[in-house]
Amino acid sequence: MIATVTETRQARGLAARWRATATGRSSGFLVRWGALLAVGVVWELLATRSRSPFFPPMTDILTRARDLWFSGDLAAGFVAWDRVQVDLVPSFTRLALGWLLAAVVGIVAGVVIGRARNLADYVDPLVHFLRTIPPPALIPPFLILLGQGDRMKVALIAFGVVWPILLNTIDGVRSVDQVQLDTARIYGIGVRRRLTHIVLPAAAPKIFAGLRISLAIALILMVLSEMVGSVDGIGFGILQAQRSFQYVNMWAGILVLGIAGYAINAGFLRIERRVLAWHRAEKGGAR
Repeated sequence: MIATVTETRQARGLAARWRATATGRSSGFLVRWGALLAVGVVWELLATRSRSPFFPPMTDILTRARDLWFSGDLAAGFVAWDRVQVDLVPSFTRLALGWLLAAVVGIVAGVVIGRARNLADYVDPLVHFLRTIPPPALIPPFLILLGQGDRMKVALIAFGVVWPILLNTIDGVRSVDQVQLDTARIYGIGVRRRLTHIVLPAAAPKIFAGLRISLAIALILMVLSEMVGSVDGIGFGILQAQRSFQYVNMWAGILVLGIAGYAINAGFLRIERRVLAWHRAEKGGAR
């Protein structure tokens, strides 16, 4: 009888926690998307009242975005692939290549610099000097050295986004508990296993923070690089629409960029939560 009462209380407690979690998620969802909807409504009202060609209504922008990139049939998933392959595929291919290149270089170099204290004394001034150079200032020399093709754009993206990854990796590696490393060394655990089982897992939260920050920078540099000496990509399309006074097309391109950036960030956050689930569980247990 006592066991039955206890089980009933536990079930009620679980149900109450589940309802509270569901209510919190629903309210958070409504707040986020309600705020976005409110901004769209205000935009629509102000644009309709002003009737300025530079500030078109949101309904016109949404309609143009649908016509340009989402007017395909059911078999194509409602995507206008001909236009997508010209405007979006080249852009996000460059973004992915530049970001992946920066991720590999930043993580590898960050681990090396973070573990080798003597090397850090020599490299730190160079790293902090290079990271203060604004990437847009390097467009002219990159154009001279690499031309107007994809190499220049990928190199510019990689140069601009490598620094948050590198610095976060260095910081994460240096924050590893030295007692754990010394204990592993005493028990004869090799350098490779110490790296893969102690250093990288301990530094992973800060590495992922650097990767997430770098995604936003990569998106900005992707658009910027395509506005200089390019013949395709969403940045080139936005610039051409502005030059030809097609302001609805320009705003539609900006809207699609915002949607794409949100989707990329949401996807990365989902991956980060799954990879670092152990870290959240550990913090929760520590409390």
